[in-house]
Amino acid sequence: MTTLIVDGANVVGSVPDGWWHDRRGAAERLRDGLVAYGESGLPGLADPPVELVLVVEGAARGVASVDGVRVESADGSGDDRIVELVAARPEGRPCVVVTADRGLRARVEALGARVTGPRSVRPVGTGGGRAYGR
Repeated sequence: MTTLIVDGANVVGSVPDGWWHDRRGAAERLRDGLVAYGESGLPGLADPPVELVLVVEGAARGVASVDGVRVESADGSGDDRIVELVAARPEGRPCVVVTADRGLRARVEALGARVTGPRSVRPVGTGGGRAYGR
């Protein structure tokens, strides 16, 4: 099993669709769009089954977990929470972090995680549309 950790703020912010008017709602839409990856995996990066973790911060804190996606609310920096999660994963378990943040990329790669950009987690079957809808 691979752990897939999604930098919620970074992925939500990658699509200028008005997310800033409802940060919590945008995080919930992203969460719901991630569910399918638990069974399908992430082609070329994570074979199924996948443990999905969405890290949220700021106004999105408190978004609830759903079947298939565990939501972690960062008390402070979302990046710091992601690094903590990567470091705490079971020994030998593959980990992929979804972010475009260069500083975060370097930190998690140093811990052995692979990194991919926000476009890789568009909902299955959208043909590359918006990452989490409106």
